Amino acid sequence: MTHKSPFGGYELPPEKETLSKDEQEILFKLADFIVRKGLTVPTILTLETVKPLNYIGSQSMVFLEPFVQAVFKDISKYNTFRRMMEKRDNVERLLQKIEELDAIQFQKEKELKRKYKAEKKTRWAKRKRFFRKLFGREKPEDTSTISRDDTDK
Repeated sequence: MTHKSPFGGYELPPEKETLSKDEQEILFKLADFIVRKGLTVPTILTLETVKPLNYIGSQSMVFLEPFVQAVFKDISKYNTFRRMMEKRDNVERLLQKIEELDAIQFQKEKELKRKYKAEKKTRWAKRKRFFRKLFGREKPEDTSTISRDDTDK
């Protein structure tokens, strides 16, 4: 029995059925690809919409298997993914993995923006100081320490 989470999705029940290493790798690679391409929102929307039809979707993957075999020689991961998508819990696991990786990506982007903003602020301060010196609104720092007596000698 699944329980409704406060964020709208369903929490997975305690691990009745754990995923194999191969299945976990497939979920991670797919979620990582989706997040890197910036398709998080459309993917979550689509998966949440078609979640009740996950078995039909996995059966359509069976129908498309001959076409996949024509393009790819090794389709073992395709078959593993197809078997995983037959179970609704795995669709929820995929959604949770996408959300988790998206949160990590968001934090990284936020940190980069903060660093860029600080760097931009220091560059602007340097430019401002340069133009003040150039137009005589501020005395240059190095000439203020030299007295007129030292320059005559």
